[in-house]
Amino acid sequence: MKYNRTYNFSAGPAMMPEPVLEEIRDEMLNYRGSGMCVMEMSHRSKVFQQIIDEAEQDLRDLMGIPDNYKVLFIQGGATLQFSMIPMNLMKNGKAVYIETGAWSKKAIAEAKKVGEVIVAASSKDKNYTYVPDCSDLDIPEDADYVYICENETIHGVTWQKLPNTKGHVLVSDQSSMFLSKPCNVSDYGVIYAGVQKNVGPAGMVVVIIREDLIREDLTDLPIYLQYSTHANNGSMYNTPNCWAIYCCGKVFKYLKSIGGLEEMEKRNIAKAKVIYDFLDSSKMFKGTVEPEFRSLMNIPFVTESAELDAEVVAATKAAGYDNLKGHKSVGGLRASVYNAMPKEGAEALVDFLRKFEAEHK
Repeated sequence: MKYNRTYNFSAGPAMMPEPVLEEIRDEMLNYRGSGMCVMEMSHRSKVFQQIIDEAEQDLRDLMGIPDNYKVLFIQGGATLQFSMIPMNLMKNGKAVYIETGAWSKKAIAEAKKVGEVIVAASSKDKNYTYVPDCSDLDIPEDADYVYICENETIHGVTWQKLPNTKGHVLVSDQSSMFLSKPCNVSDYGVIYAGVQKNVGPAGMVVVIIREDLIREDLTDLPIYLQYSTHANNGSMYNTPNCWAIYCCGKVFKYLKSIGGLEEMEKRNIAKAKVIYDFLDSSKMFKGTVEPEFRSLMNIPFVTESAELDAEVVAATKAAGYDNLKGHKSVGGLRASVYNAMPKEGAEALVDFLRKFEAEHK
């Protein structure tokens, strides 16, 4: 049975691969002879233990996660990590943050509630349209970690080269580019990602953390906010987001089946090129990010006026392309083309925008 699927350009929750959705549909009422849906089953059952074990192993295979890193499935989304990171990692009460957009800015505000935050570099001066040079940062010796948001969902900038942390732990929010390309996990102390953009349904974050950063001495910290709680209990201290873990596990298997993160990166480069090539040749539309720092996942663009932006958004919605309005904090338009967005979706959008431009000259 074929469904009338829309091209959903939302920044998240976002599209999921159709083969994955079809598999989930087929298992909805009776997961592999268990007689129940995964949403109904006990997280303490052998059936679910197998689901979470396979999900973790497939993610380890995909990313080449070393044995000395824990993979944690935690509720609360990426936003909770703005607080958990400093609460767990600030031994000396000091950390370095790089400000490259709305999400690193929010993380800075939360970290300041816990300890001293040094903003070592910022691109605020040009409205977060680039990533500052971080090859020689002024990092205090006693800083506990260096924090980046590796892909800024709202402003559409991405890091092409990681900062020189001068031996300090690197923490990265990869929410909107997680599993979009190969990643050398050992370059980081912590990687985390809200799953609702590239992996599964909302309500969960994946945290990949080096074991030596997991502390057992944080007895005054609420128990759910300690990484050790999740690490010591296999992400099942309490009832986890079983449904999200199950769906993410399906996506991990799907990514392995198509050739892994190398293949996914090729597809993402080709897909984003379709839109960027159009923006670079258009007289009506233009991208807002300096080309060197353009995201493959989130593509913000504008016309000459907010009124025309609104007209374009209304026209795209009427034509069946959903969620192209830019974030309320920046306006304009934004096409999020995560892993599950097919190249045909990008091509269809460009055809529509080209036609719109021709009719509105």
